[in-house]
Amino acid sequence: MTRSELRATFSLASIFGLRMLGLFMVVPVFAQEAVRYPGGDNTSLIGLALGIYGLTQAALQFVYGMASDRWGRKPVIVAGLLVFAAGSMVAAVAPSLLWVTVGRALQGAGAVSAAVTALLADQTRDGVRTKSMALLGVSMGLTFALSLVVAPLLAAWAGLVGIFAITSALALLGIAAVIWWVPAEPAQQISRQDGRVLVVLRRPDLLRLNYGAFVLHGVQLAMWLAVPTLLVQAGWPQAQHWQVYLPVLVGSFVVMGGSLFQLEKRGYVRAAVLVSVALMTFVQLGFWWQIGRQPSIYMLSALLFLFFYGFNVLEASLPSMVSRLAPLPNRGAALGIYNTLQSLGFFAGGSLGGWAMQWGGAQTLFAGCGALMLIWLLLAWPMKIPADTPLQTLAKA
Repeated sequence: MTRSELRATFSLASIFGLRMLGLFMVVPVFAQEAVRYPGGDNTSLIGLALGIYGLTQAALQFVYGMASDRWGRKPVIVAGLLVFAAGSMVAAVAPSLLWVTVGRALQGAGAVSAAVTALLADQTRDGVRTKSMALLGVSMGLTFALSLVVAPLLAAWAGLVGIFAITSALALLGIAAVIWWVPAEPAQQISRQDGRVLVVLRRPDLLRLNYGAFVLHGVQLAMWLAVPTLLVQAGWPQAQHWQVYLPVLVGSFVVMGGSLFQLEKRGYVRAAVLVSVALMTFVQLGFWWQIGRQPSIYMLSALLFLFFYGFNVLEASLPSMVSRLAPLPNRGAALGIYNTLQSLGFFAGGSLGGWAMQWGGAQTLFAGCGALMLIWLLLAWPMKIPADTPLQTLAKA
């Protein structure tokens, strides 16, 4: 990677990490802390307040992606982070759970993921883009692990008010990074769209990747409705679950870094993606098999390691592949659609996963997740990886 590519990667990864840290810190403590608000005795409202972020983000990812194609990536990212910071402050000063819900909805309205990934794609060559996208995934994974450790401490010290206030401050730091650290975007990306946005909705290769994004993140969220219970049944108290999550998460990043990038150099990205989808299918079947038995902490840890490895490979590879396949004038729109399906996957994973748990228990949940992964494997099998192209110059407008 060139110096400019390294700067773009680490600066955008820091923005991604700052934003996601604020979001992840809420998740482990929200259900317990929300009961302190007026309206906190309504569990449906608690669920809505926690999940509405994904819904509003899904509704606006495509809009932000198209806007970044038309007006430039950096202005759109700054605008989205301002909305996100405002939503965090609304939630911080909220007098009731209803107003916390409004703040969470505003947080989701700052949907800058598509613009961030599009800007990273603009500033990296195809041959190193998967590595750059992987570092975005690393920033997300590490902030998730960090949030599991610091969220209970912050909640005990300042409650949700303090967490939301810190989230707003982190968003403002992200804006500073966009303005002063992220390299200037290529001039051609500020050119007008060519009016063919629908082309990204008609291409089977992009639709295949969008389905993958939906399933990947839906399964990711749904399985956590049952995995913590399995860990408790295996004799691991809930307060110590991070001691399982953190090692397998960090270990999966290390193994991914030592394997995916070497496979990419040798032209085996397609094989890495297909193997990862197959691994995640196997993981769901492994969790399904543990239901009704005395779960083994070693087996659960191994399954979680395989899950995180497969998830990290796919999280790095899929947006890179979307950026290669999408027409350059519509790259932001294509990544907007991808991120929209990603957010809808989160929303569907929570709602449909909860329904599956209520209707048929954890076995039904994991069987459904396994079936969705298997369908994805069959759909992904015919895919082709486009050849690398050099980093675009500024000469074309």
